[in-house]
Amino acid sequence: MKRHEALKVILENLTNELVITTTGMISREAFNAKDRPENFYMVGSMGLVTPLSLGIALNCKKKVVGIEGDGSMFLNLGSMAMVGAEKPDNLITIVIDNGCYESTGGQYCISQEVNLTRLAESSGYLSVAQVENEKDLKEKVLVFLKKTGPSFILVKVDSSRQEGIPRVSFTPEEIKERFIQAISYD
Repeated sequence: MKRHEALKVILENLTNELVITTTGMISREAFNAKDRPENFYMVGSMGLVTPLSLGIALNCKKKVVGIEGDGSMFLNLGSMAMVGAEKPDNLITIVIDNGCYESTGGQYCISQEVNLTRLAESSGYLSVAQVENEKDLKEKVLVFLKKTGPSFILVKVDSSRQEGIPRVSFTPEEIKERFIQAISYD
């Protein structure tokens, strides 16, 4: 499965959930797959989707879906423990694992040696899954949207890059304002 295919499956199965996507290609591909005001595209900050998603989940009723890359998650592993400690009942963390830091040049990532699903379990996520195809991803997204407690999905994708993906066409200020409006209807 390719990353853009995984993102399309995730986003097509959401309704009014709030989505935070990590910087780089994940935000660009999510924007091009299904832009909506409930999506917050992180610009320029790796490792902060999970803490931001946690803060939002603790302060609103809507389900919050944080979409990280494997490299981004490794930049802030402590955030997984914080999710486990706080146990928000409306948070899903999804890590797209392509085994590299693709947005910065494809450097190798240690996700092949460190089991992120076991880290999520030991950090206190209540529901944890690993998927490698679109069918299983759709199934887990739909099941986890109905569950309470923090959930974690590791999505294994290949490291191929989709060329020609346009950047998010909104400024950071516009992204923020749209997202605030989406939250205010909570």
